[in-house]
Amino acid sequence: MFIESTKDAIALNVVSKSELQKIVASEERLQKYVALENFDYSDGKVLKQVSEDFELEQVYVVLEEAKRPDPKRILEIGGRVAKQLKKGSYYLNWDSDSDLKNQFALGWGLSQYAFDQFVSKDEEIYVPELVTGEDTDLLQAELESLFMAKDLVNSPANHMNPEHLEKVVQELAEEFEAEFSVVRGDQLVSENFPAIYEVGKGSVVAPRLIELNWGKESDPKLCIVGKGVCFDAGGYDLKPSAGMRKMKKDMGGAAISIALARLIMKAELPVHLKLLVPAVENLVSGNAFKPGDVINTRKGMSVEIDNTDAEGRLVLCDALTYASETNPEIIINFATLTGACRVALGQDLPGMYSNNDELAEALKAISFKIGDPVWQMPLYFPYMNMLSSSIADTLNSSPTGFAGSVTAALYLSHFVNLEKEDWVHFDVYAWSDETRSYLQKGADAQTLRAAFHYLSDRYS
Repeated sequence: MFIESTKDAIALNVVSKSELQKIVASEERLQKYVALENFDYSDGKVLKQVSEDFELEQVYVVLEEAKRPDPKRILEIGGRVAKQLKKGSYYLNWDSDSDLKNQFALGWGLSQYAFDQFVSKDEEIYVPELVTGEDTDLLQAELESLFMAKDLVNSPANHMNPEHLEKVVQELAEEFEAEFSVVRGDQLVSENFPAIYEVGKGSVVAPRLIELNWGKESDPKLCIVGKGVCFDAGGYDLKPSAGMRKMKKDMGGAAISIALARLIMKAELPVHLKLLVPAVENLVSGNAFKPGDVINTRKGMSVEIDNTDAEGRLVLCDALTYASETNPEIIINFATLTGACRVALGQDLPGMYSNNDELAEALKAISFKIGDPVWQMPLYFPYMNMLSSSIADTLNSSPTGFAGSVTAALYLSHFVNLEKEDWVHFDVYAWSDETRSYLQKGADAQTLRAAFHYLSDRYS
């Protein structure tokens, strides 16, 4: 999809409305096409110049004048252009910086994504190639990792349960010569991961903690944790059918964390990477945990279960405790954790919590620069009283219903060392309810690029 160069590539000329009007005024064939198509020169519109025998010679793309383009809009335009071009090679002729050119390229690449593993295909799919020069390898690696995360989230739960997710990480470890291990089923109890076990014990597919380690021991320690609830029925606090319909995506945090680990290894960032994926199914059975139960955690804190549908923070808390025990420089966790965050910020803007405001500000700035935006939310510790329990150290969720995303983050904060390590918690949707030129309805690997570019800057 992305190539370094080709002598046969067709020019994609990104021009302003006034520039294109001047070009059209000097080209009779373009004037006829503009009249025939009622071309209006609006932002993002594509004008094709063809020869007398109807061979494509070059392409013009209109870009709004007078202000620096928004990165999200450049993604949109890149996707829109790619969808209008046939198989062939193209190069971007645009007097702009490399960041915006790479945005265009990623929009171009993302527009070609399709989750069609279960669809009978009879016709050949044509993919136009874009010349991306010296950035080709990195752009291709980013695109492959984004596609990987989207494939994992889009996969039906019967094709992506904890066992399948384990295999994905194992194959990734083999590809990059990383260490792989897994703690599974009753072993979770003996190895002191009780909360993961309690959430997943109601399924016939055993719960597990999947681990990958890669890199030099002497490099800075980075730990990535992803919520791997491969299907979430809500447990005994059963979701309604409408709310359950998309719950194959409740392992979106795991998908993003796995794909991020792949990108880090592919880019050979100088870090000692630990990837942790607590993988479970939250179902209803005679063995499932129940509202009002009191369970233990790896840290030793007891938790009263206010709601079995607040299970993601339970599997994460054991994994975060384990991550913190290794004294990492930074822990980043990803989770489709709360509907409250979607109510607050909508589907496009994931919430970010951190104990380091300087880190959070840098990450936020990078995220907006590359069109993968995140928004810092407050770790407002006075709300911790909403998690007070009369019979245990804490509740797993607040019965008030207020500040649901904040209290979920506060719960997780118990299980990291806020004084010694940087911690970032992403509360993501991992989904799009609509189709755009660069984004199909379904999985969306939100925060993956933002986290990678932050880490790349930090450890470059």
